Amino acid sequence: MLPLPRITSLTSHVQVSFTSRILQIMVLGLFSVFVAAITMTAGPASPSDMVVLQHEVPELIFDVRYATENNFTHRVLYSDSLLKSRRHVADSLKIAVRLAAERGYRIKIFDAYRPVSVQRFMWSLLPDERYVADPAKGSRHNRGCAVDVTLCTLDGKEVDMGTDYDEFTERAHADANDISQEQAAHRAILRGIMNASGFDVLPTEWWHFDLRGWEQYPILEE
Repeated sequence: MLPLPRITSLTSHVQVSFTSRILQIMVLGLFSVFVAAITMTAGPASPSDMVVLQHEVPELIFDVRYATENNFTHRVLYSDSLLKSRRHVADSLKIAVRLAAERGYRIKIFDAYRPVSVQRFMWSLLPDERYVADPAKGSRHNRGCAVDVTLCTLDGKEVDMGTDYDEFTERAHADANDISQEQAAHRAILRGIMNASGFDVLPTEWWHFDLRGWEQYPILEE
């Protein structure tokens, strides 16, 4: 009788591959539960959970346009360059920073919490709800639940997204067709990172992302 071929190594390889796959599924499942726990917990009715992003997520690149004249209003709207947000936003941004680094990118942030008085001024200049929320209703920014971000290379250079920040045209829409494949790919990478971190993009602004569950948070009074 011919000896049976040895299959021990093949069996071991299959077992290792199967085990690795199971571990990957378990890790992804736990990660999804973790993100859901962060983003779906009800927010408090007071500003006590507001944090300074420069302190909480220093790995971000900060370019606070509204603290300068380099914005669509051409006026300085903020008294300082410290950006604030709800703590859950900061926690989700920490995830986004890590995911971006794994893809070879960094995240630059332009805006987060926005006072209602600034919202009113913006509305007086651009009363178009595609791009500026009606202050009578309040925006996600006024709740401390929105961030405006883009991608940068690891050395801090912005990647090409097809438009500048706060370019209020249809080319700035998240799924705009009149941009290059490379620009669309960059937007898709940013959206994928932010989606996995608990944010959803605003369809008319590729840079604007809302924390899931933002409806649970009240507008912050100044």
